[in-house]
Amino acid sequence: MHDRVESPPVAVIRRHRLEPTDNRRLATLCGPLDAHLRIIEAALGVTLARRHDSFRVEGERAAVHLTLDLLDRLYAQARESLDERQLQLALKDAGAVQRQAAPVVLHTRHADLVGRTPNQIQYLRQMLDHDITIGIGPAGTGKTFLAVACAVDALERQGVQRIVLTRPAVEAGERLGFLPGDLAQKVDPYLRPLYDALYDLMGVDRVTKAFDKGLIEIAPLAFMRWRTLNHAFVILDEAQNTTCEQMKMFLTRIGYGSRCVVNGDVSQIDLPQAVTSGLVDAEQVLAGVSGIGFTHFDASDVVRHPLVARIVQAYDAARTGGERT
Repeated sequence: MHDRVESPPVAVIRRHRLEPTDNRRLATLCGPLDAHLRIIEAALGVTLARRHDSFRVEGERAAVHLTLDLLDRLYAQARESLDERQLQLALKDAGAVQRQAAPVVLHTRHADLVGRTPNQIQYLRQMLDHDITIGIGPAGTGKTFLAVACAVDALERQGVQRIVLTRPAVEAGERLGFLPGDLAQKVDPYLRPLYDALYDLMGVDRVTKAFDKGLIEIAPLAFMRWRTLNHAFVILDEAQNTTCEQMKMFLTRIGYGSRCVVNGDVSQIDLPQAVTSGLVDAEQVLAGVSGIGFTHFDASDVVRHPLVARIVQAYDAARTGGERT
């Protein structure tokens, strides 16, 4: 008996003009170098093209209609302001990513892995569509695990030749003192969350063999200067603990055929108080740069114990002076 082959969804094309014409609002809506339009494309699975105030939208029928509605609402909002964070909230409020974007499925040894929340779905799609993806948000939102899952999937599909893992060696408010052993042993404690994800996704034996063959590499952040990483999936974890100089150095290591993912939680910065976090700086400096995707997670994306989400919300409320849930 043959498996039934489903026909692909039929794409439709719609043209739409935003009225009344307002060049300032139009520029605010589209973002620097049309960065906001690229985010909408990735989130909704459509193709957007524009000529002045006229837009051409191509994709599945439901996604196209949702995009047209979103453009109208964002254009109205652009009278005041519209930054990337507001755009993400608009996509999330509409349930756009979860309802319309074709799910990204990663194949692991346990089961097929997909995003559980709109932000996770967008994060997975950005890692596939962008050379550099930056994920910012609290603990437990899946930033590290999903990045490693994408890296493993790319390696097994031969989309890249190796996985490179790095993390700044900054102590979280503790003094660990001298660490014995060779370079890998000294760095291991800082990379343990990445190892845990690899073991879960590949199994201990396969991970060990991959290290032996050079398919997975540990690259301490301080030792990455002067390197160019070609055909690699590179993950920088705990990036909130990089300095601005380290972040620039790391991001400029990316080479041909490579993917780079930067993760961090800007509420847990362990740098000296006078030092600016490279992740905070990059969020401002790189906003709108073509080829770089940003995903912002919040407490609703936490997929650990339910209490973790409530802890994140409580700390957020304490910092902003709001009420706890």
